[in-house]
Amino acid sequence: MNAPTLKERLQQDLVTARKARDSARTLLLSTTLSEIKNAEIDKGGALGEDELLQVLTRAVKRRREAADSMREARPELAAKEEREAEALQVYMPAALDEAAVREMVRAAIAGGAADLGAVMGQVMPRLRGRFDGKEANRIVREELGA
Repeated sequence: MNAPTLKERLQQDLVTARKARDSARTLLLSTTLSEIKNAEIDKGGALGEDELLQVLTRAVKRRREAADSMREARPELAAKEEREAEALQVYMPAALDEAAVREMVRAAIAGGAADLGAVMGQVMPRLRGRFDGKEANRIVREELGA
């Protein structure tokens, strides 16, 4: 039997959360599945795994940014946003460390990519959902000496 897709895992976990009467997790997964459904409507068809990962990455990023902006004024809401981001992070592929990303960047540069755009264009598809884009940009700039 094939492993379930990301969307199937989210749907299965939603059913489990509903049965367990876990309202916070139910709301989080329902919202995430709604975002996926909206992306499918925008596209006009089912999303591939990479596109599902992009939706999930945006959801995690949005919650982390919200937590950062609320940290001073509303620490309890910031903590809630962080918990939600961590709960969604479970569905993401294993994160890469800075050394692995730096190695990918060096390989792209050695392969002939000479500017920021070319290196980022080669590296980002492999990093999506596994490493922060802003940090990747910083590493590329350091490696290019820019």
